[in-house]
Amino acid sequence: MSKRPSRFLPAAAAVVALALATPFISAAVTSGFKTDTAPVALLSPSPFAMGAAEAAIPTRDGMPTLAPLIERVTPAVVNISVKGKVAKATLDEDNPLFQSPELRRFFQGPGGQGGNPFEQGPQRQQRQSSATGSGVIVDAKKGYILTNHHVIDNAAEIMVTLKDKREVPAKLIGSDDGTDIALLQIDADNLSDLPIGESADMKVGDYVIAVGNPFGLGQTVTSGIVSATGRSMGGSIENYEDFIQTDASINPGNSGGALVNLKGELIGINTAIVGPSGGNVGIGFAVPTAMAKSIMTQLVANGSVSRGRIGVSIQNMSPELAKNLGIDQSSGALVGGVEKGTPADSAGLKAGDVITAINGAPVDGASEVRNRVGLSPIGTTLELTIMRGSDTKKVKVTIGKAAEAKVQKASLEETKPSIKGATFSDSNNGKGVAVTDVEQGSPAWQAGLRPKDVVVAVNRKSVTSVDELSEELKDSNRQTALFLKRDGQDMLIVVQ
Repeated sequence: MSKRPSRFLPAAAAVVALALATPFISAAVTSGFKTDTAPVALLSPSPFAMGAAEAAIPTRDGMPTLAPLIERVTPAVVNISVKGKVAKATLDEDNPLFQSPELRRFFQGPGGQGGNPFEQGPQRQQRQSSATGSGVIVDAKKGYILTNHHVIDNAAEIMVTLKDKREVPAKLIGSDDGTDIALLQIDADNLSDLPIGESADMKVGDYVIAVGNPFGLGQTVTSGIVSATGRSMGGSIENYEDFIQTDASINPGNSGGALVNLKGELIGINTAIVGPSGGNVGIGFAVPTAMAKSIMTQLVANGSVSRGRIGVSIQNMSPELAKNLGIDQSSGALVGGVEKGTPADSAGLKAGDVITAINGAPVDGASEVRNRVGLSPIGTTLELTIMRGSDTKKVKVTIGKAAEAKVQKASLEETKPSIKGATFSDSNNGKGVAVTDVEQGSPAWQAGLRPKDVVVAVNRKSVTSVDELSEELKDSNRQTALFLKRDGQDMLIVVQ
């Protein structure tokens, strides 16, 4: 509840979601300035970050300072504490060592549940848990606060602490695991909010500040630049990722906090870091406000997010692909297939088309197309710019409802008793079979399956649906190798 499940990037760098908190005050050190000379600008902001009338950083006693900006921003950033119930202590399943079924069996206790070696399975109970994170007031009149889904996930009680030390209970309006965005509401007077800026306008090198509650110490401000945009951490195929990467120091507890440009506008919600030890190493990620605003609109209207689809399979374009296809277009998304009877089929899209823009805005690759389609409300009409051979066309497609994934449990249990306790469904993008749930202590759990795993192959034979998975399990020998994707990492488990 308090911490987003760890994700691991290549070179074993742990992607740590930032919710079990505590502050770490970061001070800007200025040196080399003489009081008898004209002040020298510490920062040289981009044209976006500062308008012509604000070309210079404010100074105090002849020294550059961000204090006036921070004084405007910090009242809108809040601390969030949550209480809830979680299963009693188990081995840290986020630790890569315990992703191995062999190691887990070595450490599992006499209860045989794969949990704490000193705690038998039948004795497990729920316990109270508490954690802290951050949030940003984006509408003072209505009391709306944006934060991360993983900060408030499974919370029974949510309390917001304002900068003036007032503590106010919060109501959860809704949350979305796919983008890790949640919307809270509080009832309080004299609130300050942050204006929402255009995250799409941010460029690599623009200066930013991060405000949050790292390690639960209290409100902390750090500064840095935009290191990259459009980042994906290679997480679950069910996630929608288009992160702003920054080197502004953020740590566990900054989850849900503000990433702000030098105009004092909110341009991102801090959500994760990369760090082999769980601390800051200068690589942090924020959900851009363009995505957060879209999610917030749906949460306000419906309390939840409805995913749409148009019915295409796509992949990234590349110079090599463009050469093979004989087209002069190395960016965009190549349409690999179109499902019959879908909005894309009705719009006339064909395999081999290259989607280069949506509503006039260029797209770099398949993930950007997926994000824009998946985050648009059902019923929205999009204008796609496509290349078909040497011709450029524009087609309009209306986003439809995502087909409900079929869940099969009994048939797979009968096929392979060792995966009893797991439920499976077709994945949204046709790449593998999603594990939707695993009952703790079940044969499937002991074998190593976990919720959100994606089974991509059985004994090296690819599977793309529940039916295919069932058939391959029927044909497999007594021992079966399941090839998985877990948080972007390749894994192999063997079931009997």
